[in-house]
Amino acid sequence: MADSTKNRRYETMSGIPLQNHYGPQDVRPYAEIGEPGQFPYTRGVHETMYRGKLWTMRMFAGFGTPEDTNRRFHFLLKEGQTGLSTAFDMPTLMGHDPDSDRSLGEVGREGVNVASVEDMERLFHGIPLAEVTTSMTINAPAVYLLACYIVVGERQGVSPSQLRGTLQNDMLKEYIAQKEWISPIRPAIRIMRDMLWYCTKEMPLWNTISISGYHIREAGATAVQELAFTLADGIGYVQLGLDAGLDVDSFAPRLSFFFDVHNDFFEEIAKFRAARRIWAKVMRERFGAKNPRSWILRTHAQTAGVSLMAQQPLNNVVRTTVQALAAVLGGTQSLHTNSYDETYALPTEDAATLALRTQQVIAEETGIPAVADPLGGSYFVEKLTDEMEERAMTYIRKIDELGGIVRAVEEGYPQREIANSAYQFQRAVDAGERVIVGVNRYASSDGNKIPTLKIDAQVEKTQIERIISLRQQRDAEAAKGALQELRRACRGNDPANDNIMVAVLQAVRAHVTLGEVCNLFREEFGEHHDPAFL
Repeated sequence: MADSTKNRRYETMSGIPLQNHYGPQDVRPYAEIGEPGQFPYTRGVHETMYRGKLWTMRMFAGFGTPEDTNRRFHFLLKEGQTGLSTAFDMPTLMGHDPDSDRSLGEVGREGVNVASVEDMERLFHGIPLAEVTTSMTINAPAVYLLACYIVVGERQGVSPSQLRGTLQNDMLKEYIAQKEWISPIRPAIRIMRDMLWYCTKEMPLWNTISISGYHIREAGATAVQELAFTLADGIGYVQLGLDAGLDVDSFAPRLSFFFDVHNDFFEEIAKFRAARRIWAKVMRERFGAKNPRSWILRTHAQTAGVSLMAQQPLNNVVRTTVQALAAVLGGTQSLHTNSYDETYALPTEDAATLALRTQQVIAEETGIPAVADPLGGSYFVEKLTDEMEERAMTYIRKIDELGGIVRAVEEGYPQREIANSAYQFQRAVDAGERVIVGVNRYASSDGNKIPTLKIDAQVEKTQIERIISLRQQRDAEAAKGALQELRRACRGNDPANDNIMVAVLQAVRAHVTLGEVCNLFREEFGEHHDPAFL
């Protein structure tokens, strides 16, 4: 039998060297670690944590037509899911209507297709928006999707002030990692500013921006880089709100975060703990926030899609379980667990149910939720939390030196750092220094036959017919006038009088489509080209 310690790297996935063991000499005094629910929130954002309220089990779902995803929503709610989370297809994410040449072959394939307010109404049919919290993973066209959600709420008799949920709406992350954009960076940030202004004043229960490290990590970042670049993005958004004339305590409590959870169990736990501590200090000391709710980093988490392997796919159940445990022990407020079949296709109902049951077993059978921060005081966990904080702050200081996160992204700094980390990780996998079970060790030649979800070609045809019919039946003059008003707003720069969010909301009421709004943005602002590797 081969020596299992051969080529073993005794360091975290971020490259933090690990001692053989840790002791009292390695940790801060207990008073500096603090208590759950108290500044700097290292040990959790609530005093009682999951005794008071379990994390929200918010399973990501979306495929095909709005009706297809609506049925999945109802199924997951029936199975015990406690929050909705919407995945959109590539045409929607990129701001194209289903009949665009750019949408060919992609409609409904990677998520649900939504190109009009009627599509949004179909998506949430039979779901009372006053009683659910909804997360929407949408960025470049987020202003349009939020406007659709608001109008659907109005049709149900629910005012914007009553809607509860989260919009990802994190464009800096798109330029850093996910690469789904419409306009150049600064116009996109301006649209976010107008949304932040509107939602702060009209939607007090809504999380306007979910600052996302998930896609940064999925692009190849280390845990330290994910932590640093995500918090740097958050710092940039707080400054954006301040520059718009908003008081920090008027909007900061409604900012939320979204982190990846990878395989390095203790490093992931330490990442969540360090994130809360850094954010609390930044908000109180750098931005002078007075409201304790502004100091609190509230986060959703999702297990690492990039860790799922096509080889021996049932191993992915184990990976997801370990990652879910890390998220819970790290103190997340909301969690999605990936399905074992996602490396092949969108999840089947059976696979999605098993992923949800994974969370339910942790919640109901393990006893883990009974104690807030059960690993608090662990010599190893506390030392690793400190290391994560120190290394992340080194990156944040570098970004400040470059002139802030927007300037750093324009220069391609975080993009290059992530690309280098991804390259080094793959080299280590190829050399056998990083083990992936079933891939570069313990591999087998057995087949990988598991059921997969198939998207019918009829989905694309249906959505194309619907969007064409909508354009033919709507009040053409009202739609034209709404687009003219949106163009005027784009050419202004006052969130109070030239607010793009307000103009898009009026366009949605006039049945203007997603592609029409986003094409206007392309005309007015131009298109983005990544500077990282030019």
